[in-house]
Amino acid sequence: MKTTHKATRINLRDFNSAPMRAFHMTWLAFFICFFGWFGIAPLMPIIRDELHLTKSQIGNSVIASVAITVLVRLIAGWLCDRIGPRRTYTGLLILGSIPVMCVGLVHDYTSFLIFRLAIGAIGASFVITQYHTSVMFAPGIVGTASATTAGWGNLGGGLTQMVMPLLAGGFMNAGLSAALSWRLAMMVAGAALLLTGIAYYFLTQDTPEGNFSRSGRSSAASGTFAEACRDYRVWTLALIYAACFGIELTIDNIAALYFTDTFHLSLKMAGVVAGSFGMLNLFARPLGGIVSDRCGHRRGLRGRGQLLGWTLAAEGIAMILFSQTRTLGFAITAMMVTGLFVKMSSGATFSVVPFVNKRALGAVAGIVGAGGNAGAVLAGFLFKMPSLTYSYCFLILGFAICASSCLAFTVRFARHDAPEEMAAPQADAVLAATA
Repeated sequence: MKTTHKATRINLRDFNSAPMRAFHMTWLAFFICFFGWFGIAPLMPIIRDELHLTKSQIGNSVIASVAITVLVRLIAGWLCDRIGPRRTYTGLLILGSIPVMCVGLVHDYTSFLIFRLAIGAIGASFVITQYHTSVMFAPGIVGTASATTAGWGNLGGGLTQMVMPLLAGGFMNAGLSAALSWRLAMMVAGAALLLTGIAYYFLTQDTPEGNFSRSGRSSAASGTFAEACRDYRVWTLALIYAACFGIELTIDNIAALYFTDTFHLSLKMAGVVAGSFGMLNLFARPLGGIVSDRCGHRRGLRGRGQLLGWTLAAEGIAMILFSQTRTLGFAITAMMVTGLFVKMSSGATFSVVPFVNKRALGAVAGIVGAGGNAGAVLAGFLFKMPSLTYSYCFLILGFAICASSCLAFTVRFARHDAPEEMAAPQADAVLAATA
């Protein structure tokens, strides 16, 4: 979709222009989504004991939390092309709040699994975040803008690990049982999703020019989705995203349990350690976008692809080191280094996405985004195997990531894919606090 009047700078103090309202609302909505999507993860030690869950059943719930997102991300990308990101995001937030608030009704493994599957749909919020940012910002800054909104939104994944145990602990300190406390904590997260959905509808618009028209978009959206499916670069980027964002989702789901069981940390301390991984999103994912924009200015789209390949390789090596670490201090350090390159790779991936097929931006974002969740699903099957320790699973993933880094060097672009790329002034790729 072509638009004019795209923003060429990120002015964090601007809450009036359409691009910056979209910027702030997309990262905030994605941030809140993590409290619903992964709010259960740091509470799993309590839930495991109450529902008497086995390792295999926990693995199934982890898979469920990311599996449905694969399909919903494809649908969300198509809907963005068809009805616009504003209505798509609003609907997802409001509908997604229902299973989050209702998960507190579960009393057995089957119902818990069903609700966790339904909650996983909220993960499609990422695709809408990237789409809405991409149509609001010019080529010279789009990588930085996309990576920053995704990175700051992903901060929710880190704070969720810290806040949800504290919230449940607050209810317990008030005299409530642990079983009731985690359920009330999830109701709070669901209410936040509902309110954010309402705010998104009234505070944003689809493009700098206004909202999508209701007519004439159905056939176009269907055609562009098919066009995206025929492009090998889309599927290559989906595999690459599986090796970075898929790993991030896996660590978000597993970290608290891993540090509790391996290093015997308390629920709150394990949440703090796991949350520190997510907190890297404050700067690491935006850094991937910023560096990608600079590589794009100097070396074009080829430079963006090469950066992606090297950050993926570094991520794989760091993951291998993390898997072999047996002391708490070194484990935390190795996890943080892994997280740095995980998030930089994710930011660099979606700095390439806007240039693959501008007519099918929603479809491309949906397919690549779904690839991230597909990677998390495959990793989930690995972690549920009773014969494999979590450390050995991390080792296998490290080697798989190193192998996937080669794919980034195979992506090719034609000159017409980004005619503005080399012409865009480098100064436009600065994250500014003032105009």
